[in-house]
Amino acid sequence: MGLFSKVLLTVDFDRTITAPDSSIPEANLAAIRYFMAEDGAFTVNTGRSVPMFAPYLHTIPHNAPWLLYNGSAAYDGEKLSQLREIPLDRGAFFQALRRKFPELNIEEQGIGGHYTYWDNPVFLDFYRQVGAAHRQLVLEDNREPFLKVSLFGSPRAYCVADLFDATAEEEAYFSQAVDWLRETYGDKIEVFRAASRIIDIHAKGVSKIASARQLQRNLGREILVCVGDAENDLPMLNGADYAFCPADGVVADRFPNVCPCGEGAVAQVIYEKIPEIPGINP
Repeated sequence: MGLFSKVLLTVDFDRTITAPDSSIPEANLAAIRYFMAEDGAFTVNTGRSVPMFAPYLHTIPHNAPWLLYNGSAAYDGEKLSQLREIPLDRGAFFQALRRKFPELNIEEQGIGGHYTYWDNPVFLDFYRQVGAAHRQLVLEDNREPFLKVSLFGSPRAYCVADLFDATAEEEAYFSQAVDWLRETYGDKIEVFRAASRIIDIHAKGVSKIASARQLQRNLGREILVCVGDAENDLPMLNGADYAFCPADGVVADRFPNVCPCGEGAVAQVIYEKIPEIPGINP
């Protein structure tokens, strides 16, 4: 048995395992390899979809299924499991959103790609630039599981990091949208503020912590350690046995900190924080 044989470590992706420019510090990759060599179970726990996470499937070492769509599904690299579908009619829901908040870009994050159902050059250009599979569909043509909806402001630059910065007017608009969604559909959906200008929508009961705890039970690990930086990570961080946050994270004031994400936050958790957990070091 290795040093980390009791531990499942799940970490957020954007601005946790990655730097703000979406690169992955080599220190994190080396630390993950060491963690797994010492029998630790490791995976990423992210709001990203299969298409958005696909470029990293063979880049990040792992020995447990990826937890994607903010916990709506687990993915072993070939198939999805633990699916939690949104119990709403796509068409009626999207039409109501368009009427109430016309300035929001609406996308559905599916298994085969990211979809919009109206002429939206902003959406198409943004995803063409960031390299995600994308297309416009007719609502009636989509037969995929209804797993996740993302609402975002018009991109000002071709990188996900752009969506983390909002003006005061945008902040108020997105907050109003979150309140309306919860008041109108709160019995059927979960609403996460994934970034300043991103709202994620999932089935009721979906969360990163629920998916992490299910994986922990499946793997038979005693200790769940989680690392995250943003508001959609709060359920995971609050529900973990041990939780850490990069010093530059949005929720850094609520959890024990490690170094900023670009300096190898995950590596510091592995090398310094987990060995301090009672019962880890014999």
